[in-house]
Amino acid sequence: MTKDDMILISVDDHTVEPPDMFKNHLPKKYVDDAPRLVHNPDGSDMWKFRDTVIPNVALNAVAGRPKEEYGLEPQGLDEIRPGCYNVDERIKDMNAGGILGSICFPSFPGFAGRLFATEDHEFSIALVQAYNDWHIDEWCGAYPARFIPMALPVIWDAEACAAEVRRVSKKGVHALTFTENPAAMGYPSFHDPYWTPLWEALCDTNTVMNVHIGSSGRLAITAPDAPMDVMITLQPMNIVQAAADLLWSKPVKDYPDLKIALSEGGTGWIPYFLERVDRTYEMHSTWTKQNFGGKLPSEVFREHFLTCFISDKTGVRLRNDIGIDNIAWEADYPHSDSMWPGAPEELWDVLSVNNVPDGEINKITHENAMRWYSFDPFSHIPREQATVGALRKAAEGHDVSIRALSHHRETRAGSSVADFTANAKALTGNKD
Repeated sequence: MTKDDMILISVDDHTVEPPDMFKNHLPKKYVDDAPRLVHNPDGSDMWKFRDTVIPNVALNAVAGRPKEEYGLEPQGLDEIRPGCYNVDERIKDMNAGGILGSICFPSFPGFAGRLFATEDHEFSIALVQAYNDWHIDEWCGAYPARFIPMALPVIWDAEACAAEVRRVSKKGVHALTFTENPAAMGYPSFHDPYWTPLWEALCDTNTVMNVHIGSSGRLAITAPDAPMDVMITLQPMNIVQAAADLLWSKPVKDYPDLKIALSEGGTGWIPYFLERVDRTYEMHSTWTKQNFGGKLPSEVFREHFLTCFISDKTGVRLRNDIGIDNIAWEADYPHSDSMWPGAPEELWDVLSVNNVPDGEINKITHENAMRWYSFDPFSHIPREQATVGALRKAAEGHDVSIRALSHHRETRAGSSVADFTANAKALTGNKD
């Protein structure tokens, strides 16, 4: 196999929602109260919903821009690639990046959709359903072979959330975005039977619960004046906590078909994590009363969890300690960790340095994603047209050059965690 022979499905990308997304999906009686995109005098665009304002933060959409333009300042749609918010342009960018398929997480509502929680339950449900129908029918439906549809949850109501999972499953959806820590958002924890209807709905519909780093708004930090680099380094630690919380929870033991993806969490930490949970079980289960039915926690982890990486040489080197059937690749377009448009080159370097055989490359790059998410792109597109080489050939002439687009000229040097905290609502939808 060569780099151009790979077939790439990314299990973590993002959309910047277009301004007309609610137009065709929200009941008329709610249209005037719906979130709307507002263009500001400084050139930035911000989503406004009642008293909440959510800017398009630069780090959320820097694909194709120089690193000097990374930062936290608000920006306008004209400062980002059209592929961030226009599905036709996204397909062109995917082709140019050699990427066949993609799961797209939300932006302005937050990864867990908390923004839509209002005092009017009916209105809140309508917002979630409108978002999901736009995402499923318009964004993913425009190119069925290219997107794995994923639903936004009704995070504030377990029964309603279960009902929405069942509703969208009839549209072929097998993925749900969710928070990595509901207790941090003021809801019952994963250990509370409150969520039982959701676990049952997920299993009945063969739906993967995707817990994305930062989805609760509680990112690992050390101090408000710590450099931003500290928080960015510690981002995967949020997933470590979620993995432990869920692995030791009752639902993982009670629901053998429950599937959970640790989105954008990396993989290099997992071998030690599995060693640690087995050690914890060996040393303490007699008094903590944990029972995995004769299995080790590490074995149960491999039955329930999909792990996801962008560029992770350590994780790929230790892939057999993780479980080769439990690893999937992600591009993170258009966020600042994204490798686009050079994803195939960087991924190929990671795979080559670790001498990964072809069969394992296929699992990591697309087969695991297809199996976990019940996704078959080859029912729409021939396999020979789905490779990195074939997609890039189809994209010949599409401009992927790095271009400065920002209208802002202030320096971004010295950003701290406090600067990020001031923008936390924009990144997570967390109202706290």
